[in-house]
Amino acid sequence: MPLIELKNIYKTYYIGDMAVPVLKGVSLTVEQGEFVALMGVSGSGKSTLMNILGCLDHPTSGQFWLDGQEVSRLSKDGRALIRSNKVGFVFQSFNLLPRTSALDNVMMPLTYASEHLTERQGRQRAIELLQRLGVGDRMHHEPSQLSGGQQQRVAIARAMVNHPPIIFADEPTGNLDSRTSHEVLETLRRLNETERITLILVTHDPGVASVARRVIRIHDGMIVEQSDDSVAGETK
Repeated sequence: MPLIELKNIYKTYYIGDMAVPVLKGVSLTVEQGEFVALMGVSGSGKSTLMNILGCLDHPTSGQFWLDGQEVSRLSKDGRALIRSNKVGFVFQSFNLLPRTSALDNVMMPLTYASEHLTERQGRQRAIELLQRLGVGDRMHHEPSQLSGGQQQRVAIARAMVNHPPIIFADEPTGNLDSRTSHEVLETLRRLNETERITLILVTHDPGVASVARRVIRIHDGMIVEQSDDSVAGETK
């Protein structure tokens, strides 16, 4: 069974009485352990699709299975529960809490998880993730005391702390220089290979998308092309 399966997903927003269709019949599957890039220009529908895949929003119509559960008609609270246990997010702007240590930022999602760890267990898990990602020596620093690359590694650790089967990385290198971008993308690739975490990388940049093993291109709310690593690798 695929980790993700979409069937004929539509999403329409309404501005007053005017309908604005954004997704127009999207169908796709993602298997456990894949590293997929969802690629499209601004306005293509990729962010809306990511919001639906990440249970931040729901489709207007169609069916969506996540880890064997049909989630397209879940309530807001039901989607929040799925996000807490099955999904991690890494954003372009890091979204770390200011005046809060890296360690406490990483531990924060544990508060909402169904897995009830003790304070000591949660702290140890967060420390181990920060160490694994190369920022263990910065765990007591606040975001303003960290470089962009270090902040993004903290954000990756935070996304992983609940052991979700899938992580979404939304333009994760958008605020980083080229060298740091390469390091962050290598970190994501290595996590995919060693931890078997399913990764969906949302980007407009072909160079960023090329690190993934499969590229899905979306245009005007429809999937127009899918390629495996043999094609994506040509752009590396």
